[in-house]
Amino acid sequence: MQFKKHLSRVLLIACLCYSQWHLGQVDFNLTPNDDLGNYEDEFQEHFYEALKQKGIENYDRAVEQLLKCAALNAEESVVFFQLGKNYVQLKDFGAAETALKKAIALNESNEWYLDELYGVYLQIKDYDKALKTVKQLVKYHPDYKQDLATLYFEYGKYRLALKTLDELDEAYGVAKARDFLRNEIYNATGDDKERIEYLQERIAKFPNQEGNYLKLIFRYSEQGKKEKAFGVAKQLLKQQPESHLVHLALYKFYLEKGNPEAAIASMKIVTKSYKIKADSKAMVLNDFLKFVKENPQYEDDLLEVTTDIAKDPTGQSHAELAQYYLQKKNKPKALIHYLKALEHESGNFKIIKQVLLLQVDLDLHEDAVNLSTEALEIFPAQPVLYLVNGVANNHLNRPKAAIESLEMGVDYVIDNVIMEIDFYRQLGIAYKLDDNIAKSNAFIKKADTLIHKND
Repeated sequence: MQFKKHLSRVLLIACLCYSQWHLGQVDFNLTPNDDLGNYEDEFQEHFYEALKQKGIENYDRAVEQLLKCAALNAEESVVFFQLGKNYVQLKDFGAAETALKKAIALNESNEWYLDELYGVYLQIKDYDKALKTVKQLVKYHPDYKQDLATLYFEYGKYRLALKTLDELDEAYGVAKARDFLRNEIYNATGDDKERIEYLQERIAKFPNQEGNYLKLIFRYSEQGKKEKAFGVAKQLLKQQPESHLVHLALYKFYLEKGNPEAAIASMKIVTKSYKIKADSKAMVLNDFLKFVKENPQYEDDLLEVTTDIAKDPTGQSHAELAQYYLQKKNKPKALIHYLKALEHESGNFKIIKQVLLLQVDLDLHEDAVNLSTEALEIFPAQPVLYLVNGVANNHLNRPKAAIESLEMGVDYVIDNVIMEIDFYRQLGIAYKLDDNIAKSNAFIKKADTLIHKND
């Protein structure tokens, strides 16, 4: 049914195309002539058949029918246009170029003929011919001017590409696609001086556009020109006092200049901001944690930030904070933040492992059993999950559950003697709790043998 509908559409288009050709060519003052009628019928038959064959992707047969049309009338541009399109489908780009050039010669003002030829040149990567063709297309639609800039870039004519981009910016305002191409050109030429000059001009022309300042800060920082980058950041802050993004740069400058109060103020703006992405906040928080570790007198400020993050939680930020509290040997707080991180990254094995180890250390054995059981559904080949489950069940005096988990998990231990010893010890404890002293002793002996073997 779908194929028939598609074919019907093809034939409808064919009727419309042919009707326009037919009405444009017939002289109604002529006396009816049988030969003319036969000629028109034959042309129409081949033309319709060509469109039908193209519609069902029989491009070879479509070409055969169109060549018959051309033999009947070599002055019909649409025949050569269709020939070109079918040759493109057959990847015969030489024949496609010849046919499309013939169509253009017969109808120079047809934009679609030129566009199809332009497509051929792009496919064969003949940028010289593509460039000449797109220059002709620019007069039809300004979108082609963006193509022109891209071709100048591909052809290595960077100066012309930049000039074309400038013209487009002037006429239509700036655009991300053009900015991307402009940066590609600067990367290709290695001309950071011109890139910086352009950003400076953009700032002078559009002082309220935050993005230009941020790009210039980045470029100066990349070149190691920190004072200039700091100057641009201060310029942005003066122009837009409410800017949040500028503080992603400012806090680093303040830290380097030994101004911790200003740095912390900027960090707080970043961590509280709803405009700044979670990964950027996590990066700032990580720097904040390092700073407080070296300067513990600012720990109260870190606690304030921690509160802010709790209001606007991100998994990465909580994982960073948990690691900080773990280093401070504050396991309860570390667990709180790891659990918050786990809410946002429930499939993160590293976080799951940290949570389980802390739960066992803090005697939260029921929680450890529940989490390890859930985690085993996602990671059935991770031996540490079986071990934690066994340890927790032993503490809860559930030896049978511990034995089941431990005996299953020990098979997954590979090249990890310490973990293997832990499994045997826990199995020894579990069998003792289950009043099977013989097996308990056997596993304790296995553990001791491994210990002596690896002394």
